[in-house]
Amino acid sequence: MKNSPSSSRWIQWFDPRNRKMGSWAFILNRITALGLTLYLGMHMIALSNLALGPEAYNNFIALAKTPLIKIGEMLVIAAGIIHGLNGIRIGLTSFGIGVRHQRTLFIGLMTLAMVAISIFGFAMFRH
Repeated sequence: MKNSPSSSRWIQWFDPRNRKMGSWAFILNRITALGLTLYLGMHMIALSNLALGPEAYNNFIALAKTPLIKIGEMLVIAAGIIHGLNGIRIGLTSFGIGVRHQRTLFIGLMTLAMVAISIFGFAMFRH
């Protein structure tokens, strides 16, 4: 049966060879969604600690200023921009707009994402 699951067909999903641009866009959108969801959970846990008083708040602010956390924030910003712009492409093509130009749309929006991420990165790390 052609659609029956088998270990060889399942493993092919992880094979990066012979993928088209649409597959990479889909994978990128899923990875950024998972990353943003993970961040949301971590963010809620961190914010709940602020209810412990002024000392907890001051400790949180000190932690937030460390380079490792700034790099993590930069990754969250990058994921948000990439996910949002890729979502716009998906929305447009869902309504029949730009269906024939999905590759160009994806490349253009990801170029815009890299510019926006660079601007955010420059602003974050110049201080």
